Amino acid sequence: MNKFEPVNFDKSILEEYNVPKEIPIMPLRNTVLFPQQIIPLYIGRVHSLRLLNDIMKENKIFVVVAQKDISVENPREEDLYKYGTLAKIVKVFTMPDKSRSVIVQGLERVEIHKITNVDPYYHGIVQRLEEKEEDSIESVAIRERLKESFKEIVSMSDYLSKDNITMMMNSVDDGNLADVVVSMLSISVEEKQHILEQFDINKRLSETAVILQQETEKAKVGEKIIADVKDNISKNQREYYLREQMKAIRKELGEDEDERIIDLKKKLEEALLPDEANKAAEREIERLKRMSKQSPEYNVSLTYLELLVELPWSVSTDDEIDLANATKILDEDHYGLDKIKLRILEYLAVRKLKLKTDPDSAVKGPILCFVGPPGTGKTSVAKSIARAMGRNVHRMSLGGVRDEAEIRGHRRTYIGAMPGRIIQGIKKAGSNNPIFILDEIDKLGADYKGDPSSALLEVLDPEQNYSFSDHYLETAFDLSNVMFIATANWAETIPGPLRDRMELIEFSGYTLPEKAHIAENFLISKQVKEHGLTKKDIAFTDEGVQTIIQNYTREAGVRSLEREIAHVSRKVAKEKVETTRFRKKDITEKTISKYLGRQKFFSDRVERMKRPGIAIGLAWTQVGGDILFIEATKMPGEGKLQLTGQLGDVMKESAQAALSFIRSNTLELGVEERFDKSWDLHIHIPAGAIPKDGPSAGVTLLSSVVSVLSGRKVKNDLAMTGEITLRGSVLPVGGIKEKVIAAHRAGLKTIILPQINEKDLDDIPSEIRDDLTFHFVKDMTDVLKIALEE
Repeated sequence: MNKFEPVNFDKSILEEYNVPKEIPIMPLRNTVLFPQQIIPLYIGRVHSLRLLNDIMKENKIFVVVAQKDISVENPREEDLYKYGTLAKIVKVFTMPDKSRSVIVQGLERVEIHKITNVDPYYHGIVQRLEEKEEDSIESVAIRERLKESFKEIVSMSDYLSKDNITMMMNSVDDGNLADVVVSMLSISVEEKQHILEQFDINKRLSETAVILQQETEKAKVGEKIIADVKDNISKNQREYYLREQMKAIRKELGEDEDERIIDLKKKLEEALLPDEANKAAEREIERLKRMSKQSPEYNVSLTYLELLVELPWSVSTDDEIDLANATKILDEDHYGLDKIKLRILEYLAVRKLKLKTDPDSAVKGPILCFVGPPGTGKTSVAKSIARAMGRNVHRMSLGGVRDEAEIRGHRRTYIGAMPGRIIQGIKKAGSNNPIFILDEIDKLGADYKGDPSSALLEVLDPEQNYSFSDHYLETAFDLSNVMFIATANWAETIPGPLRDRMELIEFSGYTLPEKAHIAENFLISKQVKEHGLTKKDIAFTDEGVQTIIQNYTREAGVRSLEREIAHVSRKVAKEKVETTRFRKKDITEKTISKYLGRQKFFSDRVERMKRPGIAIGLAWTQVGGDILFIEATKMPGEGKLQLTGQLGDVMKESAQAALSFIRSNTLELGVEERFDKSWDLHIHIPAGAIPKDGPSAGVTLLSSVVSVLSGRKVKNDLAMTGEITLRGSVLPVGGIKEKVIAAHRAGLKTIILPQINEKDLDDIPSEIRDDLTFHFVKDMTDVLKIALEE
């Protein structure tokens, strides 16, 4: 909507602005309003909506002014032009999103002397300026020339019509004529603003005529470009006709096939495609022959055929089934991880026997999923398995993947379609039986584009993946020879049906001796080499390595340990470059702080355990085990229980169960019989920024409360874990290995575990098991006898 109408308004109000006067001002983006012009405005900015609400209650008069930069959300005075338009509101519409659309009409040109206020919206002092006009033969000639030029532009323009000519002819005076013409042209805000600022009508007409002349020249150039394009199209049509004739001549001579098609046919014969894929390829080649090379479909079809011939349909690597050599390679690359190595050797043994008894039958590759904290070697073990078996390897990261098409590909009907990442990975691997690593499978997402975890169900099912269907490929590909290895930090976030198709292998955290061995045999030599050093430049002592592990890292894996070793190596490399007489640096327990700074982790366990009411629990996290201090205190009150430390519902319920057990067994526990009538209890678990939940803290919660109520301290070298019932029974919990390793790392000596968890000690390394004292309990009374001091 863009039209001009005479102003139907009380002119006496306009006369008020013959002298400077303060009035609300609304900045506009990409818009210039002329006097008598009626246009719609979309109001979305907060300060503009407030202005609109206020002036609707008064005379509906305000000033609009264009911004110099439309990207500025809250313009300052220097961001606005000095001249604007006095306007009135004709009508207001409220939009569904609470914004507003208004129809405004310009009244008069005004000069903005000063912005006086910007909050809650803009106010400024403005003054109406009188227009100047002198009748002359020159002005009449300019006016007539302007009208003719505008008609010429309308005849050449796509966005102007005869209605615009009618609007121009209805102009009431020369000044209005210039405003009408400029408002209808597709020109910049700067050019329109320039016309708005011309108070001399003759000059305004002249400037408008100049703009019209420029637009006319542009339109003529545009028409020439269109004519040239038409000539080019005619030329292309002629070339197409000649090519079709040449194609017919070649067909008569038996030379009708493109060289690329001949090359594709040769490659298809060498690729030994399955029958279904071969038929699809032949069908596509016949279709390609009938296409013009200028057709967009030609390249799409050619790309599809190139993918078919490049896929390793019949290319496979021979497995190196030498158990002794495989064991050697796995041991070279990784220390420990005996269960994982055993599982790979079992697979190789089965494959070796199968080839002897039934050479023609295939051994289905196992679908393994390595689950464990970051930095425990999951991805690197998968690569070592590929090296031990002599297979190609491809890694695909699934972290953040949310689109099903990432797995199955796009259909070729879409522009830019491509195969899924499974087929692309097989192509890059170069064989149909690689080790395919699905990294971070627990971090798959899902949205309106589909669920990639559902698409993986077919990929990871040995009963189905022999005929995997990719939307782009449109023919089955056999994935049964591929050995898929997934990695995850947490098995619980993997969807159930997908988790059911995989064999989960747990990667627990490393012990202190294991970390030291890995550092001395793998990490130090790697980092020394990467930093341009040699063994003659730097040496880590055993005590130095253990100090780094205990005082500068706190993790289940060895990533932080490797970073700290790299940190030391960088410092030594810098010293070597800057020092003329460099001597070998020995990294010992005493010198380590020189390179890594102050100690990062401290153990204040003994100090914290000096008072009753504090007990040490054991927790399992995604990054391994950890110890948990649980504090309880009592204060005069009426038996209220307060729980803090960002506890989950399950842990809160454990605290309630512990309190109920204590109240029902006060005599046996040596606690004041009616303590709930005279004392309030407050239980707090430090590290309040970290959410905590689970039932395994039940025994620790109960011990801390009994300790504070009875005045007996909990032993400071003891930790415990286990779920409790209202009757005081101690139930089994999970994550025993990680929890015990965490307790040993923290320097604890005694562990209380549920009786049923005694079988889990077999998973704990012997050097840790022998260094700790374990107590297995069935009832809370047993726990308290062991945990509390006399």
